[in-house]
Amino acid sequence: MNVDRLKDPRNFYQIRRDKMAVTLTRTLGISLLILCLFLFSSGLAQGDEKKTNAGAAKGATEATQFPLYVVQPNDILEIFVWKEPELTRKVLVRPDGRISFPLVQDLQAGGISPGELKEQIEMKLKKFINSPNVTIIVEAIQSYRIYVVGRVQKPGSLIVEKPVTVLQALTLAGGFQEYARKSEVTVIRNYGSENIVFKFNYEDVIQGKKPEQNIFLRTGDVVVVP
Repeated sequence: MNVDRLKDPRNFYQIRRDKMAVTLTRTLGISLLILCLFLFSSGLAQGDEKKTNAGAAKGATEATQFPLYVVQPNDILEIFVWKEPELTRKVLVRPDGRISFPLVQDLQAGGISPGELKEQIEMKLKKFINSPNVTIIVEAIQSYRIYVVGRVQKPGSLIVEKPVTVLQALTLAGGFQEYARKSEVTVIRNYGSENIVFKFNYEDVIQGKKPEQNIFLRTGDVVVVP
């Protein structure tokens, strides 16, 4: 460094101002970086919170939403074809899940909703009738059966007319026995060659903490109370 330059007071103060400017610039830059990081992390946190709240709301909706009825073997269906009285009749869903209907012959009915069955019949009838209009009425439900086993007052199968929730099924089974582990209830649902297990914490559900666990049971579901 030039010593003579330092001896000049003007140069000395100029150098100090330059150093202060550099220091201030660095400080502002670091502060701006910290502020950006803070705003970014806050945005992520708010986004996660919104997703969590949306997920909880969706779960609560699904827990209380009444599911579409699925036709099962032994159900009795009334099939009404508008302006075709000779086709209107009651049919029994056979054990194989199929029904017999004029012009359509054999048709799969088990495992689908009445609305889906209506569409299938209308599609088949289009070959014989111009713009067929079909109405499906579930005359009698004789197939909805669920099972509650383990530490309940009345273990066994339950036959009811419409789908019930886990909490309703436990009530129909008479409630818990002494020493039942209420927080470890499970629902076992069969899907073809595999089973799906749903958790149910009784204490949480009745306190409104996890309403999404109080699902509607499907026919064949097994509620297990350890």
